Amino acid sequence: MDVFDEIVLTGLTVFGRHGVYAHEREDGQEFTIDLRLRMPLNVAAASDDVDDTVHYGELAEKVAEVVAGEPVNLIETLAERIAAVALADPRVHAVTVTVHKPHAPIALTFSDVAVTVHRARQPSAEEAQR
Repeated sequence: MDVFDEIVLTGLTVFGRHGVYAHEREDGQEFTIDLRLRMPLNVAAASDDVDDTVHYGELAEKVAEVVAGEPVNLIETLAERIAAVALADPRVHAVTVTVHKPHAPIALTFSDVAVTVHRARQPSAEEAQR
């Protein structure tokens, strides 16, 4: 079943210490995260109850913990970890995560460097047989 409903969180800015170079790990910098969750929202719309949807405030806190947490070399790895956090909620069918690194160590003028990953929940063996 295709799911076209979405919850979108953009511009979550968190200080982290990710990067290949030692000075990136030592000094740190701000990273900006955009999330797009694909999931059915009809149950939450009908019940008008936050328990029937992804609480985006709580999700933002979990994502911030990942960004502020254990350093990684690549923002690709960071994006993958964030996607896993979003997909931990079984109601989320798919997620798009963009990690922006606007202060990347590039010796030229630029506005932003970003990586985007698209991840979907893998159907269970039982679901796949249906």
